[in-house]
Amino acid sequence: MTTLGLLSDTHGYFHPNLAGDLSGVDRILHAGDVGDPAILDGLEAVAPVTAVWGNVDDASIRRRHAEHERFTVAGLDVWMTHIAGRPGRWQEGMGAKLAANPPDMLVCGHSHILRVERVAALNDMLYVNPGAAGKQGFHQTKTCLRLTVEDGCATEAAVVHLDPDTSPAPASDA
Repeated sequence: MTTLGLLSDTHGYFHPNLAGDLSGVDRILHAGDVGDPAILDGLEAVAPVTAVWGNVDDASIRRRHAEHERFTVAGLDVWMTHIAGRPGRWQEGMGAKLAANPPDMLVCGHSHILRVERVAALNDMLYVNPGAAGKQGFHQTKTCLRLTVEDGCATEAAVVHLDPDTSPAPASDA
């Protein structure tokens, strides 16, 4: 069993709960808009990091990381990029690339909107956007994910609300 920490859109902000909330993960995936190389250094103190650059990242991040990463972790084929769009509304050219060689999991950011879903049209690919862990943007809740991988399959995803006291209240059945 392997546990991944997934985040995106830190925009130069290392949330004070981030290290604790990702403690114990085997690897951290940062899907771009890092904002400051110190963010990656701080994450490396928690676990090994694989990252891509996003549209706000300058040359210091772009020299260290690629725009796209395709790799295998615990048997899971992962493709990570910052701007991919979303199922049904892919970024120009992304839909064709995914259709030609779909990964088991696509991780992206950019929208600041937390979204996890299976895409039946792409061999049940798992689409993951961990939302945004930084302060900058329209999002109101800072999030990241913990994802469990076993035998090449993502088996469990847990949303981490970095500011638990400001998370939306659960819906009631009343």
